[in-house]
Amino acid sequence: MASQGSSLWTDDLPPCQQCGVGTAPNCVYGPDGKSSQSHPNEDCHFLFSTECCFLYGVFNGYDGSHVANFVSQCLSAELLLGQLNPSHFDADVRRILTQAFDVVEKSYFETIDDALAEKANLQSQLPEARLPAQFQKITERLKALEQEVSGGATAIVALILNNKLYIANVGTNRALLCKCTTDRQNQVIQIGRAHTTDNEDELTRLAQLGLDPTRLRQTALIAGQSSLRRIGDYKVKFNYTDIDVLSVAKSKPIVAEPEIHGGQSLDGVTGFLLLMSDGLIKALEAAHSPEQANQDIVAMVAAELAQQSSLEAVAHSVVERVKRLHHDAYASGRQRSPHCSRHEDMTLLIRTINYPLSDGSLTPTQGGRIYPVSVPYSNSQSTSKTSVTLSLVMPSQGTLTNGTSTASTLEGGTPTPGQSPTATLQSTNTQTQSSSSSSGDGSLFHRRGSQAAQPDETGRVPPYVDFTQFYRLWGAEHNEGQGGLGPQ
Repeated sequence: MASQGSSLWTDDLPPCQQCGVGTAPNCVYGPDGKSSQSHPNEDCHFLFSTECCFLYGVFNGYDGSHVANFVSQCLSAELLLGQLNPSHFDADVRRILTQAFDVVEKSYFETIDDALAEKANLQSQLPEARLPAQFQKITERLKALEQEVSGGATAIVALILNNKLYIANVGTNRALLCKCTTDRQNQVIQIGRAHTTDNEDELTRLAQLGLDPTRLRQTALIAGQSSLRRIGDYKVKFNYTDIDVLSVAKSKPIVAEPEIHGGQSLDGVTGFLLLMSDGLIKALEAAHSPEQANQDIVAMVAAELAQQSSLEAVAHSVVERVKRLHHDAYASGRQRSPHCSRHEDMTLLIRTINYPLSDGSLTPTQGGRIYPVSVPYSNSQSTSKTSVTLSLVMPSQGTLTNGTSTASTLEGGTPTPGQSPTATLQSTNTQTQSSSSSSGDGSLFHRRGSQAAQPDETGRVPPYVDFTQFYRLWGAEHNEGQGGLGPQ
C-alpha cells in the first residue's frame, strides 16, 4: 500500500512481504543538544507485490510533501494497471518506466494549473492595489497560492520483472545491491549516481543545452536544491530563464526523466536491495565520510538481518542507528560535528533476495531487551571519532548473551558470573562496485592503530567501552539494589 493517503485503489494491492521500511523525521539540534523537528515529514514510499512483478519506491519531497505524495500514488497506477507483463524485453520496460514518470509529472502540473493562473493574475494586480487593505489581501492570497504550487520531489524506483532488476532514478536518492559471495563477503554495487553537479554525465547533458559547467559546479544549489533532475518544482521547469545560471539554456534544463539501469538478472543472487532517501545518505556521510557510507550501511543491515526476525525491525534499527551516529557526531564537538547540526527526513527500504532471516532468538521480540553501550568509532579516512551504539541483547531467561548490530560478523559467548558482558566484532572486507569505481574496507569498526590509548601513571589504559548506562538499565530492569552488575 502507499505510504500516504487513504481510500486509494492501491490499498487493495498486497504489500510485499519480502520488504521492510524504516523512517525517521528531520531533526535540528539546538545549542543545548536537544533535537526538534523543523518541518513535517516529506518522505514517502511504496512496496507492492503483484502476480506480474514487484514495485518499490522511495520519494524525497522538499518544500512540502504534496509532490512526493502525488508521485507515489500516481506512479504505481502508471505501472501496475496492465502496462507491464512478462513478455516485455528490457527496452520495453525502460520505455514504460520513462513514460510513467513523464505522465505523472504532466498530471501533477495539471492539478496546479488553476492555482498558477490565479497567481499570475494576482501578481499583475499588485501594482494597481492602492489601498493597504487591498494590497494585504492580495499578498496573503499570493502567499497561500505559493505554498500550494511550490515544492518538488526526487525518486528512486525499483522494479523486479522476470527476476530482473530495473532501477529508475530521478535526483539524489540511492540504490544499493548487496550480493553475498561464496566466501561470505558482501559485494556492494551502487546502481547509478546522484544527479548533481558532481556528476560529469549531468554536466555534459547541460553543456549541450548551452550552460557553463564551471558555473554550475560553483553554484552547486539551484533554486535551493542540489538535484539536477526533479519532479514538479514549477519554478525551475517554467521559469528557468529567470534563474541566472540556467537562463541561457536552449530548452528545459531541469528534467524529470529518470536514468534507468537494468535489467540485471537476479538468478542465483543471494543478498538484498536497499533504497535510501537523500536524507539518510547525507546523515551517514556527515557523521562518518562519503567514502565509507555504502559499506557502513550494508554492514549495519547485514548485522541486523543476522539478529532480527522481521524486516521492518531490521530497517527501523538501521535508521535509528544512523540517527544515533549523526547525533553522537554532533555532540562529540570534534571534526565532523559542524557537518551534523541537522539532518533531513530519512527512509530506508530493504528488499531481501533469497536471504534468510534470523529466527529472532537474540531479539527483544523474543523476551529480551536491548541495552545501549557506547563504543568509539574510528574512521581510517579521518582523525575524528564518534561513538557507535552496540546493542547488547539481554534475554529474559537470565543468562547474558552477546548481540551486535554494527558489524557483519559476531563472535561471542556467555559471560560467567562476575564477568562484564563482552562482544567481539569480526569485520569483513566489503568491496564496492559503482559508477564512481569506489572501493574500500567495509568494516564499521577499525583498529585503533597509532592512536591507541596510552597507559596512565598507574599503568592502566583508559576504558573505551562505557558500560555505565548498561549496568544502570539492567539493574533497574531486575530490581537489583545492591549495585547490580559491574565492577565491584
